Amino acid sequence: MITGAMFRDGILSASNNISNNRAAVDALNIFPVPDGDTGTNMSMTIGAAAKDIAALADDCTIETAAKTAAASMLRGARGNSGVILSLIFRGISKSFKGMETAGAQDVAAAFRAGTNAAYKAVMKPTEGTILTVVRKAADAAESAVENGENDPLEVCQAALVAAQAALEDTPNLLPVLKKSGVVDAGGQGFILILEGMKSVFKNNSIVQAIDAPQPAETAKTPVAAAEEEIKFTYCSEFLIEKDKNCKRDPISLRAYLESIGDCVVVVEDGSIIKVHVHSNEPGNVLQHALKYGQLINIKIDNMRQQHKNVSEAAEAADEAQADTPAAPENDCGFVCVCAGDGIASLFEDLGADRIVSGGQTMNPSTDDIYHAIMQTPAKTVYVLPNNSNIIMAAQQTTRLVKDREVVVLPTKTVPQGISAMLAFDDNLSTDENVQEMTAAAARVKTGSVTFAARDSDVDKQHIKEGQIMGLAEGKIKFLDDSDIVSVAVRTTLSLFDSDNALITIIYGSDTTEEQAQQLEDKLKEELGADVEITTVNGGQPIYYFILSVE
Repeated sequence: MITGAMFRDGILSASNNISNNRAAVDALNIFPVPDGDTGTNMSMTIGAAAKDIAALADDCTIETAAKTAAASMLRGARGNSGVILSLIFRGISKSFKGMETAGAQDVAAAFRAGTNAAYKAVMKPTEGTILTVVRKAADAAESAVENGENDPLEVCQAALVAAQAALEDTPNLLPVLKKSGVVDAGGQGFILILEGMKSVFKNNSIVQAIDAPQPAETAKTPVAAAEEEIKFTYCSEFLIEKDKNCKRDPISLRAYLESIGDCVVVVEDGSIIKVHVHSNEPGNVLQHALKYGQLINIKIDNMRQQHKNVSEAAEAADEAQADTPAAPENDCGFVCVCAGDGIASLFEDLGADRIVSGGQTMNPSTDDIYHAIMQTPAKTVYVLPNNSNIIMAAQQTTRLVKDREVVVLPTKTVPQGISAMLAFDDNLSTDENVQEMTAAAARVKTGSVTFAARDSDVDKQHIKEGQIMGLAEGKIKFLDDSDIVSVAVRTTLSLFDSDNALITIIYGSDTTEEQAQQLEDKLKEELGADVEITTVNGGQPIYYFILSVE
């Protein structure tokens, strides 16, 4: 029988196993845009469960252990892969309800319940993904029981073997995987979790975490005493898992970082390089660091915003510490997810009550969004994720919020979110506003300019790490080795047609005002004076430009 303590230790082992291998899972992502990678998101999701479940006593029931894990994963879920993982364990938890231990049939039923929960949450399930892997595991578990297997550990083993076979078959189901010579990243993450649990179930051994080097004391940056004293806005911290073939000297990395910032810490420890720097160019910091290997544990803080937050908290009650929900006094309120001071200010000007910091590479958890909702003093709270990889995490908040209505608008980009906010009318009902805001978001065409985070082959294009990429409606359309303005011009023109009359240019933290002006001037030259062009300093990391065409 599988006991509660075994399940508890299995979660701890699984969390360590995927954390130890998250960089390898991240590397399976074939799209070269910097994003919240699968391995990192799944690791952080189950890691949230590990923190809570570790406190359970040895005599806990499997119901308690599974329920604790599922609840923590729901709150800690990040990115679509993290949400799907949390739903798998939510189904498992429901299956173990009322049980002290689990036998062979119980385990098979739990795999099926987890599979069903995951499939129900995805509007258009795609085979060749984690969904296929977990379904094949459930099929094998049920077949083992039907064939007379009564040892739950052997049922788990049968599920793992089938899951591994399904993972190996994912390239045959998704041509894009076969072309890139990789298996599905989410499926690989799920295998690592099953293997971590197996280590406990079969060998009574918890996979141990590989300790990353701790940040040096000098890397812990206090908030500046006054905002005007802050020379460099962004504090960037991360680890580099060095590429085995990389012969670059970390001293060169230190020299580069010192040329664009201060408070530089570059510490090499075996295969890991710990990096800390204050700069105004976090995108360039990450792009340069990628030359040394895979990036993990990325953390970018806006120190000016930190100072502002601390000052406001000092003047009023310490809302963050108290974490007291705001009474739902107003009829409507808004929570918007975005990155960049300028974009945040724009959403606030449009009526956003709370801003959740996040976007590409920084997928907020369900809990982050939940707390923002609870601090919004409204009976109906509209949530705008503004990123396709954050929508599912936002949708999970509806399971957590009880005292107010939550409406998640599936905005996939910042321009869609801005247009949705502009379409809101407080004279309309909730249903009418949802219809109008969704329609407004759909009318927006979004482009962006960023850099390639890895070598890749996408849509018959060979993309080299570090190249400048122009994306139109999420698809890579243009490449250049260095000219971000040229790429932005071509990207915008590819979106524009005779029905459009408005262009919005949002330039990022690694883009100068002069470059933004160059882009505006070239577009006016190409399109004429009748087109209205608005340029905004968004301050966003990662993206040199975010482009909106309406």
